[in-house]
Amino acid sequence: MKKFLGFAAGMVLVSLPAAAQTAQQPIRVKCGGPAYTDSNNQVWAADNGYNTGTSSTNTATTTGTSDPAIYKSNRYNGSSVPMSYTFTVANGNYRVNLLFAENGSGQSAVGARVFNVKLNGATVLQNFDIFAAVGANMAVTESFNTTVSNGKMVIEFDNVVQNAKINAIEILPVAAAPQLTLKFTYPDGTPVTGSLHYSVSTSLLTLGGALPLVNGQASCPLVSSPDALGLIGQAQVALNLTDGSGNMVWQVSMGLNPANANLGSVQNSTLTVVLAKSN
Repeated sequence: MKKFLGFAAGMVLVSLPAAAQTAQQPIRVKCGGPAYTDSNNQVWAADNGYNTGTSSTNTATTTGTSDPAIYKSNRYNGSSVPMSYTFTVANGNYRVNLLFAENGSGQSAVGARVFNVKLNGATVLQNFDIFAAVGANMAVTESFNTTVSNGKMVIEFDNVVQNAKINAIEILPVAAAPQLTLKFTYPDGTPVTGSLHYSVSTSLLTLGGALPLVNGQASCPLVSSPDALGLIGQAQVALNLTDGSGNMVWQVSMGLNPANANLGSVQNSTLTVVLAKSN
């Protein structure tokens, strides 16, 4: 049980940025709108780095965030050409946070807006539906780890139903940190295929992401600053594993106070989960 609680704490904290690499400053872009300084005094640059798409604004009040003004603008893909953002960055490890809110009245229904997102060519969100995830006028952040080796960060948005959209992009360089590895196997020792999905919700913030299994394993960095993204007080952690066919084969949810998770002295660790193999 102690191992499991440690894993849950790690999944909360994996959504947070670790210390920045000195060679690369964070990149923050307010898509479809002008520059903005948020409640943490962080500057979000005016929309830049896109290849196509249309900027849009709205008058809705977005909840689930301490900075609703970020969600007053977005860029959406109104054509068949994939919309992408490209940024020049130093080679290294990064945490990419994609900020969304469904503020369109015509898209406030399940299935009304569905799209895919690729990060450096790899699909990280498939058939993503903002409304289905959190409802209307609610902020949600989807977070992913990636490694850059060619000096470029490319984030692509592909339409499935109507228009893919993005409200803001945050790219955070990540220094070396202890790794938590979760290993899924069947009783005969063969590795499980699929993706591990997680979400963390507090009264002010919803974070989520997915980690594809490689040889049955998913690894994530552990950091020790849960308040960096507003994870203060009680948080609800939800984890689920989908197999290669998209079927949910394992899930768990629990309440956790990240303020009680001190990972400053944690070393690399591995937790193995054995799943029953269905016929």
